[in-house]
Parts: sequence; structure tokens; C-alpha cells
Amino acid sequence: MPRLPLSEFLQGPATAPILDVRAPIEYEQGHIPGALSLPLFTDEERARIGTAYKQVSQDRAVHIGLEFFGPKMSRVVKRAQKMAPDKEVRLHCWRGGMRSGAVLWLLELAGFRVHLLDKGYKDYRRWALAQFTEPRPMLILGGLTGSGKTDVLHELARQGETIVDLEGLASHKGSSFGAIGLPPQPTPEQFENNLALELDALPTTVVPWLEDESLTIGRITIPKPFFETMRHAPLVVLDIPRAVRTRKLAAEYGKEDPQQLAEAIQRISKRLGGLATKDALAAIESGDMEQMVDIALTYYDKTYGFGLDNKVNSRIVRVPSDTCDPVVNAGLVREAVRREGLVELAQSPAQHAGS
Repeated sequence: MPRLPLSEFLQGPATAPILDVRAPIEYEQGHIPGALSLPLFTDEERARIGTAYKQVSQDRAVHIGLEFFGPKMSRVVKRAQKMAPDKEVRLHCWRGGMRSGAVLWLLELAGFRVHLLDKGYKDYRRWALAQFTEPRPMLILGGLTGSGKTDVLHELARQGETIVDLEGLASHKGSSFGAIGLPPQPTPEQFENNLALELDALPTTVVPWLEDESLTIGRITIPKPFFETMRHAPLVVLDIPRAVRTRKLAAEYGKEDPQQLAEAIQRISKRLGGLATKDALAAIESGDMEQMVDIALTYYDKTYGFGLDNKVNSRIVRVPSDTCDPVVNAGLVREAVRREGLVELAQSPAQHAGS
């Protein structure tokens, strides 16, 4: 079976799952989105082979690998059959070397049709990182904490706009409270892999919306070249009264675990100050979510306001609203974009040069 370049491999038959034969620890660190783990060696076996390669010889490493591989050949085939009932797979290892070659031989012997990725997962990583250096038109949606930016982003999608939900990809809402109620974050490498594939799938004729973010979302760092593009894109800022935002957040956090809320307050205690931290923790204990949120917003509003004063975006447009209703605010945002010609600005060569 000929080796496929990455573009053909990714566009391969939808019924042919991608099987990643690297060790579990490699797969968990980062993998091609949608790939299934079919490890040829365990983490411990991989480590032993690597040590033999470095300290003895390549021949010794190969012999050890064959000793591990022989007894598990039947199990590998059976697992592959469960993953790919049609007996057609796309296969890769780290560099397209001996591991994928061995499994290719085994699966073809078992009657599989195998599409092998030339240069392996390493080539996917090279391609993924290159996506973040591409000049891309985009529109950024900003606003103080509690403005409902994510809700508006999703409403824009329902209204036919194209979006890239960075917080969704990062499984984090960005603040100290951002992990509450969400699944664990992906690894930084997996976040990059997922984001790259989503960016590559964007239609070339549209300007996507993204939410205004700091460089980090929880423990995830946005790739710096891509973040610089975001910093220079047109920015639409929702301007929602603090009382409205406080009520919205209080309603949301009132459903969450008080212990997790208290831990979130403790994480920003140095910035809040001792008295404010004490009052916020007391408010959580008494169930007064509005007071807790109001105290936290004192810090977050000051932080975002300072950041807004130092923005370098090509255009900043404020959109006042007295509600957090995403349908209303999505309409206001779209009207502001039309009125200010922001799509054309985002697409201009000068804008791309600025990023």
C-alpha cells in the first residue's frame, strides 16, 4: 500500500477510522482529532526499546520489539476488527517508521485495506503549527465578564455566522471560575491539534467570529502567532450594565458547587484583597450569589478595562445593550458590523499585514 501525504490521509474514507499505533502516553499527549488508539507497545515496552536503541544498538532494539510484538499480534488484529468492521483503516505512528510498518504488514495479512500516513503524526504536528501562522480575517467579540459573549457567539452561529469557539475547544471559560461544570481541559498539544483542524475546515469566503481572550485559557495557551492575529482584528465590545451582568452570573453560579466557587475566589484572593476575599467567601456560604459576583466583578472589570485601554485592534466598536439576551445582542452586533464595514476591514490586506 503506498504511503499517503497528509492531505489525502485526512480526506480518506469516512468509514476508515484513523488508528494511532503509538504508545498510550504519546496518544494522550496529543493525537489527530478523531483518531483511535491501537498501541503496538505499552508505555513501559516503548521505554525499554528506546533505552536499548540508545545504549546498545538498533538491532537489539528491533529484537526486543519483535519479542513484544509476537505474542500480541492476534490481539492487535481483533482490536482493529472491532474498531473497523469494514476492515479498512488509516494508520500512522510517529514518523511512519517501523511501528506503523509492522502493523501495516499484520493488518494486510489479516485482510485489511490499509492507508498509511507518510511521515506519521510528526507531519500532522508540523502542519498544525503552520496553520497558526497563516494570515486569517476574523472578527473578535469582547465585553466585560458576564456579558454573555459565549451565548452571543453561539447565537451568531445559529443565525448563519461562522464561529471558532476557543473556550469550547479549551473546555474552560477563561476566568478563575472557568473550569466549573466543564470536562477536564485537553492537553495543550491536543488543543492545538483540534484548533488547527477546525481552522483548516473554515470556508475561505467567510470571516469567522472568535471571542476576545487573554493569551491563556485556563492552562491552555493560544498559539502566539494566532493570538497576534486576534489582537489586530476588528473588535466588537458588548457594553452591558454591571447590575445586569451580576444577575446573570449569580443565576448561573447559584447552580454550582459552593466549594468550587470558594476555591475560585481563593485563586484570585491576592488580587481581591483580604477583606473582599473574606466577604466573598461569606457570601458563598450564605448563598448570596449576587454579592459574591459583585465582589469578583470589581476585580474582573478593572482587569478587562485595563486590557481594553491597551488594545491594538484595527478598530474597536462598542455596542451598548441593557440585556444579556443573546438573540437581542447578536442582532445588535451584526448591525454594528454592517454599519461600520468591519467585514471588509477584516479582509483588507493592511489588516493581514498588521497581524
